[in-house]
Amino acid sequence: MLKRTFLGLVMLLGLAACAAEPVWAPEAQVQAAKYRHEGPPTLSLITVVNNKTGSGAHSGLMVSGSQRVIFDPAGTFKHASIPERNDVIFGVNRNVYSTYINYHTRKSFDTYVQTIKVSPEVAERALRAVQAYGAVPKAQCSRSLTSILAGLPGFEGFPQSWFPNATRKNFAKLPGVTEQHFVDDDSDDNKYLLLQPI
Repeated sequence: MLKRTFLGLVMLLGLAACAAEPVWAPEAQVQAAKYRHEGPPTLSLITVVNNKTGSGAHSGLMVSGSQRVIFDPAGTFKHASIPERNDVIFGVNRNVYSTYINYHTRKSFDTYVQTIKVSPEVAERALRAVQAYGAVPKAQCSRSLTSILAGLPGFEGFPQSWFPNATRKNFAKLPGVTEQHFVDDDSDDNKYLLLQPI
């Protein structure tokens, strides 16, 4: 009985450690930060890869439609001047995007950005989906992102995966995808970027 109680307590503590961290920026900040990027509506899969082991470290999804946001599930990108609501980063203008990429790209990690053009309707549906998803627990970045993709028109049947590299490979199979590869020799300890003005 004591052993069963102890195991239950360990499991509860483990679940608490994996719990999502809800964040909710005020409406005034979100509205003030809204940014619409010129050009066609797009979805961009952002994959961070350990360049020593080749393993995928993180997945994010940038949605560009009536506004441009980054769905950064269980991400560590937190900046005082950038509003966030449950892993959705708002106001993704050129400076915010550049800082996001630079923060993830460093000596030990490369970043890949794969972009596909979509209809305005799909972009708006993606915007609604990422905002409705809620805060994502640790280690579920790719799983949450692929479940959103699979629910979009034109992405039906997109394979759902826990692994960023698998998601990246599957996204590359979509027709019309382009890819950018970012490298940097910045120190792995680059949290200073989150303290600089944007």
